[in-house]
Amino acid sequence: MNSKMYQDEIKIPKDRIAVLLGIKGKVKREIESRTKTKLKVDSREGDVFISSEDSLSIFTAKPIIQAIGRGFNPNLALKILEEENSFELIDITDFSRKSKSRLQVLRSRIIGTKGKARRLLELLTHTDIEVYGKTIGIIGLQEDVAIAKQAITNLLQGSKHGNVYAYIERQKRMKDHAERE
Repeated sequence: MNSKMYQDEIKIPKDRIAVLLGIKGKVKREIESRTKTKLKVDSREGDVFISSEDSLSIFTAKPIIQAIGRGFNPNLALKILEEENSFELIDITDFSRKSKSRLQVLRSRIIGTKGKARRLLELLTHTDIEVYGKTIGIIGLQEDVAIAKQAITNLLQGSKHGNVYAYIERQKRMKDHAERE
């Protein structure tokens, strides 16, 4: 019986290739074994070719590779494999109107002074947030990621930090209340 191979590819920044591979290929092998895929990495171009006999395996591996490519530590990226977790990517250029200086201002709004705003967002939403290049990645429980995504979107649209933190607190209270019902 000839089994069909499925393939896909994803491009990641060249400076993230070493992180994807890991020391002596350890990270790459772990992704391959945990997602039942084969990864072929072109380190000159930043292309990662994913192949598997199962299309779902590719669908599973892709966000992990994308998360590593967007600045996440591989151990955090592998959390995406857990069913209750999800990964969201926000493109800051959707809010910066093609302006480089505006992009920088928006990145700074999310990161905050010495990373304070980002840390507070992570703390309040129980998510991991990575600001890398023109993107913001979020990993965590699905409902927490949804709250974090909305909070970040609000900040990118100009909401005050205090209002956004209050929004998160309200969402958390509603979630806790619903769980007790």
